[in-house]
Amino acid sequence: MGEEALILLVDDRQDDVLLALHSFEKAGIKNPTRVVTDGDQAIAYLSGTGTYADRKEYPLPMLILLDLKMPRVDGFEVLKWIRSHPGLAAIPVVVLTSSEDIRDVNLAYRLGANSFLVKPMDFTHFAELTDYISEWNRAVQIERHREELAPSNKKVFLRERGSGRFYAGRTQWVSGREAAVDFERIELAEAVASAERLKEIEIILAYQQPACDLTLPPSFAQVRRA
Repeated sequence: MGEEALILLVDDRQDDVLLALHSFEKAGIKNPTRVVTDGDQAIAYLSGTGTYADRKEYPLPMLILLDLKMPRVDGFEVLKWIRSHPGLAAIPVVVLTSSEDIRDVNLAYRLGANSFLVKPMDFTHFAELTDYISEWNRAVQIERHREELAPSNKKVFLRERGSGRFYAGRTQWVSGREAAVDFERIELAEAVASAERLKEIEIILAYQQPACDLTLPPSFAQVRRA
């Protein structure tokens, strides 16, 4: 999946799906989009059951575009189901309706819809939606960056330069981080390294994402560092 947050499109009409995807492209919306074709599939996707059990392959969407008129389980029932589940209730839902059924929008709003689009969708009418998605993408990226750098997602280790092993206390060294000592602060790691007279070491700041790991040389003369 791409870096941008995912859109879930729920619509049983293939022509409308193709038009919507074409409209996204014309409007410059690059978010990955998953398509399900009825209400049962939408509920299965959002609940992560059956075919959609793998959340890595089928992540929760940041936006749902929901057709109101579908066979069996219609959009109203799906919307009511979404708003009854705390883990999903905050996901914005834009309902899709035809001009003949515009009165259905009032019921959709009462059930918790955030906005609506009239079908068939034309990219020239997507200005508000594209602005919304762009702002949401920026907010998602900022939040991801904040989570990666949050103290709860950061660990501080000592590592031998030569062997790559991690310090596990009392001059013991281990190959993996699981048994290594997490010092929480850089200055604490430097103080321990100084007390243990460990020279050929480096400080590893291990973030939630391995690619974000940082290596810092210790400076024993200045243990108190920001």
